[in-house]
Amino acid sequence: MQLVWGSAALAFGLWFVTFYLGGLNFWIKIAFSASLLAAAAIWMHTLKDNILRFDGKAILLGVISAVLLYIVFWFGKEISALLFPFAPRQVGAIYGKGAGFPTPAIVLILLFVTGPCEEIFWRGFFQRSLMERHGRWQGWLIATAVYALVHVWSLNFMLVGAAAVAGAFWGLMYLRYGRLDGLIVSHSLWSAVIFAVAPMG
Repeated sequence: MQLVWGSAALAFGLWFVTFYLGGLNFWIKIAFSASLLAAAAIWMHTLKDNILRFDGKAILLGVISAVLLYIVFWFGKEISALLFPFAPRQVGAIYGKGAGFPTPAIVLILLFVTGPCEEIFWRGFFQRSLMERHGRWQGWLIATAVYALVHVWSLNFMLVGAAAVAGAFWGLMYLRYGRLDGLIVSHSLWSAVIFAVAPMG
């Protein structure tokens, strides 16, 4: 498990650089960070242990789950605005990251870099390793908690909460179906739509 927790420490460091430090544009940093984590997961043989056929079942599962998660977030945004006065401001701050970066480039990064890379690492390697060590449900819970906690560097309560919800959702999909391909489709489509095509902020 040393490699597993070492990779989690790497994720914390990369997300610190991505969300907390200045410098390069946010979208460039998140693409680099996610790619590095995916490369580490692939080096640890993640892809050979996961289903990556991208057949009709995977695509259908990915599209339907992405739509469902978007609806969940729409309701969550409305409810959180009623419960937390700071919610609209923090949601707006999420969308303010990387401002000025071309929208088509953001869509391409989300579809083909961050979506696939995050699933390869977080579910295909990290959660899978924890489920093998601690059992399915406890592994899912720990992986979801860590996925949410790495976003603490954003200093944005709404973003940490959003990561917890999305991480729990995709983690449950992985626990239920044991397929990485549908998750990649789901994460990639959902993030492209919610951040660039039809944002909620």
